[in-house]
Amino acid sequence: MSLQRECFPAPFPADLLWNGKQLRSHIDIFPEGAVCAVAEGRLIGSMTGLIIDFDPSRPHHNWDEVTDSGYIRTHQNNGNSLYVVDISVSPDHRKLGIGKWLMQTMYELTVDKGLERLLGGGRIPHYHKSAEQLSPEQYVQAVLRGEKRDPVLSFLLQCGRSPLCVIPDYLEDEESLHYGVLMEWKNPFFKS
Repeated sequence: MSLQRECFPAPFPADLLWNGKQLRSHIDIFPEGAVCAVAEGRLIGSMTGLIIDFDPSRPHHNWDEVTDSGYIRTHQNNGNSLYVVDISVSPDHRKLGIGKWLMQTMYELTVDKGLERLLGGGRIPHYHKSAEQLSPEQYVQAVLRGEKRDPVLSFLLQCGRSPLCVIPDYLEDEESLHYGVLMEWKNPFFKS
């Protein structure tokens, strides 16, 4: 919980930070999807995922729906996709590859479970700076072309994720104007 407070300061809504019951739920429901990075005895990164049954013809959803408001009771062992609930890296340890290592661990889990893809909705926290000039879709395209940089979207792109669509009202997030970008990594070893 302290890592989340460190990673997501205001204006990020405090009620979206993990509480003890949510973290216990992650461990009880899908422990393989709860990954941590530790350095010198200190938690410096974490990532949580759950398995869902994703229908590509109906990609729109919000974070609360898919994650059961962070409790992940929506986890489906027989689903087709690993869904990233959250990734956090201590600001003191960013730019060291910790986030990419956590993401790589989830790619390995996707392959190991024989899932079709890894999904997750990414925040676009710099979008509010461009919202008067660009729609969220235009903003994503500008980031893809390298004309803009967004800390979350650019990171996910560097990790090999691809945008599927922009989702309005994805998450209560003033910086992203409540938009999320559904990002995908297709499992190259998936056999249908």
